[in-house]
Amino acid sequence: MGGRARLAAVAEPDVRRRNAMLAEHPGALGFDSWQELAARPRIADAVVIATLDAQHVEPAVRFAELGYHILLEKPMAIRLEDCLRIVEAAEKAGVLFAVCHVLRYTPYTRAMKAVLDSGRIGEIVTIEHLEPVGWWHHAHSYVRGNWRRTDQATFMLLAKSCHDLDWLAYVTGRRVSRVSSFGGLKHFTAANQPAGAADRCLDCAVAADCPYAAQRIYLPFVGGGERWPLSVLSEDTSEEGVLRALREGPYGRCVYTCDNDVVDHQVVDLEFDGGATASFTMTAFSPKAPRKTRIFGTRGSIDGDGNLLTVTDFVTGATEVIDPQTPKDGHSGGDEGLVTAFLDAITGDNPSAILSHPRESLHSHEIAWAAEEARLTGTVVTLKEQQ
Repeated sequence: MGGRARLAAVAEPDVRRRNAMLAEHPGALGFDSWQELAARPRIADAVVIATLDAQHVEPAVRFAELGYHILLEKPMAIRLEDCLRIVEAAEKAGVLFAVCHVLRYTPYTRAMKAVLDSGRIGEIVTIEHLEPVGWWHHAHSYVRGNWRRTDQATFMLLAKSCHDLDWLAYVTGRRVSRVSSFGGLKHFTAANQPAGAADRCLDCAVAADCPYAAQRIYLPFVGGGERWPLSVLSEDTSEEGVLRALREGPYGRCVYTCDNDVVDHQVVDLEFDGGATASFTMTAFSPKAPRKTRIFGTRGSIDGDGNLLTVTDFVTGATEVIDPQTPKDGHSGGDEGLVTAFLDAITGDNPSAILSHPRESLHSHEIAWAAEEARLTGTVVTLKEQQ
């Protein structure tokens, strides 16, 4: 970030990744684990915690106790009580704490929030919000990949869509009071495996007609310059290396014979304090595309496609298209926006640059758990007021 920060240390159990990071940052210390780093007195102003989801709570609590400001990957933790434990540790230590809800920090969201806060569309009455995960992206991460099983990672809404639930609370500026939800695992099951299909895509006689064939998904990325998603398959991202990974590794499995159990579609209905409502849809069965949002107010409406906002004024009937100049990478500019805000906060230039209080982040996670409870029980769940 333009020399505003210096990397003091890297704690990474993967030797290749650790050494690659250290080569980019001469003078930084290297550690095999976060525990080894945490055994020392504080050596930096802040720490970025990007362990696997289930491994967030212990380092977050310990580094807060050591006085580090904390930038924590989402979700905060995979149990609600652990999220509360992290928040309480940060509050007790008096450190700055930010969760990587990058959607809050995009130019698109800033433009959306500015229109809403100006009162141009009056009072928000209802919202429609869509997260189109994308057919191949869902297959990659949530059928074949690391987030395919609730018991090994967490449920889909928390793993993928806690961004969206947080964003809806942020743009409305309202607390969610009641939640209902429906959804499930409809398509990626053994019952839907086509006749004649093999358990591995490279051996499959019907791969030419399957939208989820691994060779169709991954081989077009070879030689394209972007490491993801190929870097997840193998360190060797050549065609030979990718084919070897598809032949031997988990990403070459038939999507109908994996051990996945997370949902491939879900709808969530939210009621906010004051009576406004929102409907949120997460679906695997779409192109991988920006989120889409329609907000309906008493004096106007906003139609957003993830890049442009179209604002309609009910008094004049006029429409205005707002172009926030949304970047195409880095989560639409949210990654850079978040890191800039975090640096502004910890250097003392602007502590309010962090756009979510720890208790706000806790609330967005509470919404996810309430929605999953509602889906599993077929009930409407009322959220308790935070103490």
